[in-house]
Amino acid sequence: MTTTTSPIVGLLAQGAPNAAAPITYVLLAVAAAVFGFALFQASRMRREGLRLIDRSIADAESKAKTIELEAERRIAERRAEVDAKVNKALAEIQESQARAARREETLDRKLEQLDQRERRMDEREKALQAGERQHAEVRESLARERVAIQDRLSQISGLTPEQAREVLMAEVRMHAERDAALLTQKVLHDAEARSREQAREIVLMAIQRYAGETSSDSTVRSVKVPSEDLKGRVIGREGRNIRHFEKVTGVDVLIDDTPGVISVSCFDRVRQAVAAEALQKLVNDGRIHPTRIEEVVEQCRRDVHERMIKAGQDAAMEADVRGLHPKVIEMMGRLHFRTSYGQNVLRHSIEVAFLCQLIASQLGLDAATARRAGFLHDIGKAMDHEVEGGHPAIGMDFAKRHGETSEAVLNAIGGHHGDIPCTTPFTPIVTSADAVSGARPGARRESMEHYIKRLEQLESIAMEQPGVQEAFAIQAGREVRVIVDANKADDARCFAIAQEVAKRVEAEMTFPGEIKVTVLRELRAEANAR
Repeated sequence: MTTTTSPIVGLLAQGAPNAAAPITYVLLAVAAAVFGFALFQASRMRREGLRLIDRSIADAESKAKTIELEAERRIAERRAEVDAKVNKALAEIQESQARAARREETLDRKLEQLDQRERRMDEREKALQAGERQHAEVRESLARERVAIQDRLSQISGLTPEQAREVLMAEVRMHAERDAALLTQKVLHDAEARSREQAREIVLMAIQRYAGETSSDSTVRSVKVPSEDLKGRVIGREGRNIRHFEKVTGVDVLIDDTPGVISVSCFDRVRQAVAAEALQKLVNDGRIHPTRIEEVVEQCRRDVHERMIKAGQDAAMEADVRGLHPKVIEMMGRLHFRTSYGQNVLRHSIEVAFLCQLIASQLGLDAATARRAGFLHDIGKAMDHEVEGGHPAIGMDFAKRHGETSEAVLNAIGGHHGDIPCTTPFTPIVTSADAVSGARPGARRESMEHYIKRLEQLESIAMEQPGVQEAFAIQAGREVRVIVDANKADDARCFAIAQEVAKRVEAEMTFPGEIKVTVLRELRAEANAR
C-alpha cells in the first residue's frame, strides 16, 4: 500500500533537523488537519452554493410562471372590458340608428299631415270666400230690408230714427238704473250683514266704557242787576257808557224790560265771556264810566285768557295728550267757551279722544295716535269766526303750522267731515267717535226755531224726489219716513230714493248725529164681489 505524503510534510521533513522531528511532525499534522478542514469546508460551501443556485433557479422559474399567469389574466380582463365597451358602443349605435329611423318615419307622417292640412285649408279658404260673397249679398239684402222696415216703422209710429233712438235709450237707461239699484242694494246689504255686528259691538263697547256728562250748560250770558237804577247807569248819559263798553268788548248789550237782567250777545264766546264778567264786576262795583270800563275789561280779558290756558292744559292732561305747542293748548282752552248745539266743544273733544282710544284698541291700532287725533279734531272751531273756511281745513292748517307732524292726526283733523280723502284708518275712527259723541242721548240740543226749520228742510228734500207722495220727519228729526207711489216706483227705485235723499241731506243740511231715511212703498189691490 502506498502512502501519500503531503508536500508540506515532505518539505518540513527535509528541512528540519533530526532533533526537532517530533515537533515538526506535530506541526505537519496540524497543518495537514487545517488544510483538510479547509478543503472540507470549501467542498461543503461549494455544495451549498450549488444548492442555492438550484433553489434560485427554481424560484425564478416559479416567479416567471406566476408573472406570466398574472399577465395572461390581466390580458383576458382587458380583452373582456374592451369587448364590453365595443358591444355597448355597437348597441348605442344601433339604438341611434333605430331612433333616426323612427324620427324619419315621424317626419314623413308629419309632412304628409301638413300636406293634407294645407289641402284642407285651401278648400276651407275657398269655402270661406264663397261664404263671404254670400254673406255680403245677404248683408246687402238685409240692409235694404232694414231701410224698408225703418221707413215702414217711421210711417207707422210717426217717429224719426233719432226720436226712436232717444225713446230706446230712455228705456234702456231706466232698466240699467233699476239693475244698478238692485246690484247696489245687494252689495250694500251683504257688506252691512258682514260688518254691522262687529261695528255695533265696538261702538257699544266704547259708549259703555266711557261715562261722559250729558250736556253742558248754555253759554248764553246774562248779567243780574240788583236794581233798575243800575241799568240807567250802565247806559250812561246819552248812551255814552254802553257805547264805550260795546266798542271795547266787541259785543252787543241788550237792555230790555226784563227785570233784573242785562243780556250780552256776541258770536265770539270768548268776547262774550269777557264782556259778561266785566259787566258783572262793573254792576257790583257801581262805578261805571269809560275809564273804569277799560280797566275792568282789560283785567277780565287777562283773567279769561289765563282760565283759557288752564282749561287747555287740564284738558290735555285729562286726555293724556302730550307734546302740544302752547298756541295749540291755548286754542283748545278757547273751545271751553264754544258750544255746538248746546254741547261744550272742549268736553266733546275730550270725549271723542277717549272714544277713539277705545275703538282703536279694539281694532289693534295705536291708541295714543287715535286719542291725539280725536282730541285735536275740532281745534278749528276755536278760530272759525276769524279765519275763512271750514273748521276742518282751518284746524289742520293751524296744527301743521304749530308743530304737528303726524300724517294720521293731520288727516283726521282735516278729513273727519269728508272734506279731504282719508289716508289713514284713524280718520274714519275719529269720524265715528265724533258722530257717537254728538248723537248720544242728551249730548246736544238746539233751539225750537232751528229745530222746526231743520224738520221742514228735511221733509222738503224728501218731497223733491220723483214718485214721492208724502214725507214725515219723526223722532225729533233723527228719521224721515218717505212714502212713494207704488205705481211710479218699484222696490229697486225705493232703494235709490233712500240713497239720494241721504246724500242730499248730508250735502245740504247741518245736523247733530245722524238721520235715518226710510222709504215705504205699499201696493193695494182691491176688487168688489157682487
